[in-house]
This record gives sequence, C-alpha cells and structure tokens, in this order.
Amino acid sequence: MIPYGRQDINKADIDSVINVLNSDYLTQGPQVPLFEEKISNYCSSNYAVAVNSATSALHIACLALGLGKGDWLWTSPNSFVASANCGLFCQSKVDFVDIDPQTYNMCPVQLERKLIQAKINNKLPKIVIPVHFAGQSCEMKKIYNLSKDYGFKIIEDASHAIGSRYLDVNVGSCNYSDITVFSFHPVKIITTAEGGLATTNSKKLAEKMQIYRSHGVTRNEELMNKVSEGGWYYQQVDLGFNYRMTELQAALGISQMKRLDKFVAKRHILKRRYDSLFSDFPVIIPCQDKSCYSALHLYPIQLELNKIGKSRNQIFEKMRNSGIGVNVHYIPIYTQPYYQNLGFRKGYLPNSEAYFNKAISIPLFHTMTIDQQDEVLDTLKRALQ
Repeated sequence: MIPYGRQDINKADIDSVINVLNSDYLTQGPQVPLFEEKISNYCSSNYAVAVNSATSALHIACLALGLGKGDWLWTSPNSFVASANCGLFCQSKVDFVDIDPQTYNMCPVQLERKLIQAKINNKLPKIVIPVHFAGQSCEMKKIYNLSKDYGFKIIEDASHAIGSRYLDVNVGSCNYSDITVFSFHPVKIITTAEGGLATTNSKKLAEKMQIYRSHGVTRNEELMNKVSEGGWYYQQVDLGFNYRMTELQAALGISQMKRLDKFVAKRHILKRRYDSLFSDFPVIIPCQDKSCYSALHLYPIQLELNKIGKSRNQIFEKMRNSGIGVNVHYIPIYTQPYYQNLGFRKGYLPNSEAYFNKAISIPLFHTMTIDQQDEVLDTLKRALQ
C-alpha cells in the first residue's frame, strides 16, 4: 500500500531518542525547551510552547485568549474536527465560515459578510481560527485587517503548515495572528510521533499556555500570589491539564527540524510533476496562491464527476483495492452527527460541501519515489476509465 502520507525516520532520529532514553530525563528535561527554541527561531516568533498534540495546543490557545461560555469561535469547516472542538472544550459556541473554492481555505469575503451580519445581531466572534489547509496559508493579512475592524483574536491552525511561508515569512511568525498552532503527527511534514506546539509573540499568552499545559501549576515567582517558600515550592494558579510533551518526542522533533526544508522542497518537486502529468486527466488540481509557499502536506484533487460517469466512492474503492492509500480531506465538520445535534444542517456552506463531494487526497510524501508516483497516476487513470 502506498499511503497518502508517511514519516521519514533515519538513524540520527533514532539515535536522538536513544540518547534521551539513556539520560536522566524522560520528561521535563532540557529537550523540550530546546525544541521550542528551534521552532521559535525557525518561525521568527518570540515564544513557543510544546504540548502533546495540536488539539491540546488549540485548547490552551483558546483558554489563553479568554474564550469561555457564551463566546463565539469561528473556523473553517474544511478541517479535522479539533479545529472546532477546541471551542466546545471551552464551553463557547462554534460557527463556520465557507471556503474559497480555489484555495479550499477560509474565504475572507465570506468572513466579512458573516461579520457584518454578526455585528448587527450582536454575535461577533471572540476568536477566529483560519486553517492552513494542505499546507497553504490563508490570506492572513486580509483576515488580520478584519480582526482590527471587528475586534476578534486570531489563532492560525497551521497543523499542515510547518515549513510554509506567507508573504516571504515563515508561517508561525504570528505577524497576522495572536497564536499559531502546529501538529507533529506522523503524517505531517515533520513528526514527534504525536505532538503539537503553539507560537506567539506575547509573553503573557506564552505564560498562560505554559501554565495550562502543566496542571495550572507554576514555579515562576512572578506568577505566584506570594513569595516562594523554597526551591521545592510550587503553586496551582489556574485549572490546567497534563498536556506536556515528553523529552523523547522533543528529541525526535529537534532531529527532524534539521531536514524540514529538504522535506518541503522534495514535496514541491513531486507536486510539480503531478501538476504536469495531470493535464489530460478529468480532475482539478490544487491551486497555489502566489502569496504563499505551501508545505504541501496534502495533494487534494477534485474529480470532474460529470465527465467521468462514476462516483467518488467507486474511484476511491478501486484505488484502495489497488494498493493506493487515497483519503478524503475533509468531511465538513458541521455535517458530523455531533454538530448536527447542535443544530447544523447539510447545505449550510455550499462551497465546502461542493469541494468535499469531489475531493480525493492522493499520496504525497517526501520519500515518495518516481516509480510510486507513476503507480499512483497509472492506477488513477485505470480507475477513471
């Protein structure tokens, strides 16, 4: 089976983990701060807070920005459910903004229309989470300008986008947001096995996220309500969680970071080859915005079903049965049963649903060979016939 995504683990990665296993610290040691420093330096952010998943990072980012009961969080429906669930974790209300049919990202025009109506109804969002789908940044400058007009905070869900650039600056700089979140799941650009991280330029937000990731407990005297009683002393100053990243995960991440740019560059080589060879296929290839350099986490195509005479499911099953690990990214979040029970209905956001009904993600990963890519193309051609 050729998977749609795959990690690349080399001897240096393995050695870095073994070194930690032979060290004094398996958790709460020097590797996590070093990994945070590597990411913040790469992204040109002031702070980075590593956690055990991007879901956890989204949760503590929302908490740090004060999201709570009665507030509104808006995000893209074209994402994994965690992009919206983080709002529900905070007891807020959640809504969605339709996508741009070209980029599959949150559409700034649709966002502005929704904001105008929400202002009239006194239901403006406290937080908006644009999702950098497939590794391509949203139009953050436009979204940022809207945030100044309508008073909302921004969390970039860059789970797909470590190694991406927007307006020639690495995603994660937070030039147009309050916080940016990354994922290091094995199918992402780099991996820590499981793991996530939040970048920010705000010391206050970084401190809040650090507290939330570790039970609400701190040893930092500046955050205590009295002078420390000694080196052993700590205080619980908020209700937090055990969201810490381990030393093993951080060591793997540090090692992987050395190859990040190489990984993304290889994906671009494969993407350009796909683009050229798909010219005579009845499919729509993903559009790349000129303001962005995508990390290319995914290569999602849309099937021109009116020209094919087969359903998406027929083609999907034929590809899977032939050893090609295609997938679909994503089922619009609000069509999930849980969100239907909250009152959402199919037909709510037509662009998202139109994209979903025709979408298939085909394999793309940095260790992919030309022979594997040719096998994907040949199998798809047969499936379409």
